[in-house]
Amino acid sequence: MGRQVPAVTRALDILELFLEGDGTLSAPDITRKLGLPRTTVHELVTTLAARNYLSAVPEQPGRYQLGLRNYQLGSRYAEELDLAAEGRRVAVEVAQTCDETVHVAVLEGADVIYIAKVDSTHAVRMVSAAGRRLPAHCTSVGKMLLASLPEGELNARIAGLELTAMTPHSITDPEALRVVLGTIRARGIAVEHRESNPDVSCVAAPVRDSSGRVVAALSVSVPMSRWSDEREEQLGELAAKGAADLSLRLGYRGGAR
Repeated sequence: MGRQVPAVTRALDILELFLEGDGTLSAPDITRKLGLPRTTVHELVTTLAARNYLSAVPEQPGRYQLGLRNYQLGSRYAEELDLAAEGRRVAVEVAQTCDETVHVAVLEGADVIYIAKVDSTHAVRMVSAAGRRLPAHCTSVGKMLLASLPEGELNARIAGLELTAMTPHSITDPEALRVVLGTIRARGIAVEHRESNPDVSCVAAPVRDSSGRVVAALSVSVPMSRWSDEREEQLGELAAKGAADLSLRLGYRGGAR
């Protein structure tokens, strides 16, 4: 790897400061936060403003905010994003951490479609595949995605829907499903015990795009032989971290919609 250019590093450090607080800073603020000489900050800010990476805040002399050029670059980056590809990259990282099967899925109607899957290295593991479709109410990813829907949209998706059972543990009563979804909303994590496979439990967390909208869910699936309350808590935290990492790749910076 080649040598980093100090001036470019400092310019990027300045831009990244604007991700904090209310998104506005003055030159003295930047000087104090980064510990750089005032003349260096002045030159860098002047250059960034001239290239539209920073712009003056209206009616606040001496204060700056991120400029239009950042939006243009971010929009081009977002156009190139591939949820399935990014999901698989994160799923690989999560699977390497816990050595269990990791899925990323999206909601379509009342079903989920798995768009990424990474297997564990254990002899006993999930029999599933990317592209597979399952009833959302029987899976942790599906319940997480259903719980993230606005009430009106949720009603439209499940109104009159027959909740078929995949195992004796599947939820088949709409009111029971609503109660479970309420718990998931409060907790921020969805858990499924043997509802889609009698030998497997799963835990899932929501994935958000740049607008804060939930667009997918990431789950960790474990055979019952390796499941426990302690393991559920550990994997819930890991799923939440993986989902947060994927959300970050999709441009999410906080603030649910």
